[in-house]
Amino acid sequence: MTTTTNSGRARASAREGGGRRRARGATGLASERRDHLVKLAAELFAKKGFQATTVREIADEAGILSGSLYHHFDSKESIVDEILSNFFTELMAADRAALEQGGTPEEVLASLVRISFGTLEPHRAAITVLQNDWNYLKGLERFAYLIQAEEEVEQMWIEAIKNGQTAGLFRPDLDPRLTYRMIRDTIWVSVRWFQPNEGLDAKVLYGHYVSVLLDGIHVH
Repeated sequence: MTTTTNSGRARASAREGGGRRRARGATGLASERRDHLVKLAAELFAKKGFQATTVREIADEAGILSGSLYHHFDSKESIVDEILSNFFTELMAADRAALEQGGTPEEVLASLVRISFGTLEPHRAAITVLQNDWNYLKGLERFAYLIQAEEEVEQMWIEAIKNGQTAGLFRPDLDPRLTYRMIRDTIWVSVRWFQPNEGLDAKVLYGHYVSVLLDGIHVH
């Protein structure tokens, strides 16, 4: 009797284990499909713009019906939300790490520039959407965090620039906030023409930009 009971428990345990494995497998597959949809949508957003891209176009690109897309996302706003939040989460974490690591003011500023250029390829869609659709998105309640995230990034750059001014290494007559915004915009706008497959990469861009930023273009 005991043997039968143990055997029954073993079979039940095996069934439960198999069910858990199938559940994990199904969850993993759903996650892969979701990631694939995000990638396809990101490419469309970068190419056509967020507002101009329709749910049907995303579904067509994925080879599914529009209704199937709603099994993963309730709207295209949810998709771009994931794209943008991932971008800012990664950017802010990297910027904070650069400030915490420290170094000379020039080294810290160079690190912030390197981090920004390093986002051009993996976060091309997010940067393009921010360039083209910022005014539209910031008017939506669910994207209120974008303003807060941008302000946090700005404060980190301002801190780095002010540290350089205090140390007597950066010009004291320059407004730190305006300086940051000019640097930011010149970096982000390069997403419009930067093509890694044309012999350029983010490292080359970063090196050239830092040279111009810190050394200028005049002959010493």
